[in-house]
Amino acid sequence: MAVLARPAYRTFEVEVVGVRRLGPSFARITFGGAHGFGAGGDDQRIKILLPRPGCTVADLPSGDDWYRSWLAIPEPVRPVARTYTVRAFRPETGELDVDFVLHGDGAHSGPASAWAAAARPGDRIGLVGPDRPGRGQPWGCEWAPPSTASRLVIAGDETAVPAVAAIVEGLPADARGVACLEIPDPADRQDWNTPRGLEIRWLARGRAPHGERLVHEVTDVMAELHRPGTTTGPGDADPDGDQLWDVPEPGATPGRLYGWLAGEAGAIRTLRRLLVHDHGVPRGSVAFMGYWRLGHR
Repeated sequence: MAVLARPAYRTFEVEVVGVRRLGPSFARITFGGAHGFGAGGDDQRIKILLPRPGCTVADLPSGDDWYRSWLAIPEPVRPVARTYTVRAFRPETGELDVDFVLHGDGAHSGPASAWAAAARPGDRIGLVGPDRPGRGQPWGCEWAPPSTASRLVIAGDETAVPAVAAIVEGLPADARGVACLEIPDPADRQDWNTPRGLEIRWLARGRAPHGERLVHEVTDVMAELHRPGTTTGPGDADPDGDQLWDVPEPGATPGRLYGWLAGEAGAIRTLRRLLVHDHGVPRGSVAFMGYWRLGHR
């Protein structure tokens, strides 16, 4: 069997060809010019590079080591780099969709959100991604439920919605489980093509603290799906510590329940502790990703 080479990461100079509002807090921006992008599927992460005021895509890093080139650019003119999820990629046209959360002018706003809110067709930025198609962590994809998993627990805030959308639309027809998504506004709900056995629970935050409704809902889900006496393995006294990101390694101990958790780091650590410590889900069956921290953008 041929071994698929790990991808190299390169900068793609792309142009906005479409902007579509998906709700009060989301905009889908379609980029053209991503020919040769290496699609990985599911929850694939990429970097976006935003030129500073007065700069253009001509000032973006290039070459075989984009990161070193990026670091070598003086900070005042260094492009802003942020991580996002590929919502869809159409290789035949070189078009790539990215769904942005629009944070407005509040405390959670950042440069990428501000750019997306004002984006228009013709705007040009950079995307950093793999140079060949493939699967798995080398392509920025963490979704990898073991074959033994008969139940899925997916949870995230609005920053995880694009990844969850791609995940659930790619599930097999017989997939079963629950996806809990905390969103800023009831009108941010989205319609996806999902298996009949997967329940989507939309949680409008309202005035509640960020993550509170998500933690409460997943606590209820685990009580429903994973009652005492039905654990799949031993828990850990302190599964997280101060970790912000941990995903199962290939060959990790599997279980019958697989958890995928992403969003604000504090809430996601709480959820991982709930699954691993309180309900005994093996650590090798829980992927958790702190996409951001309250107070940091």
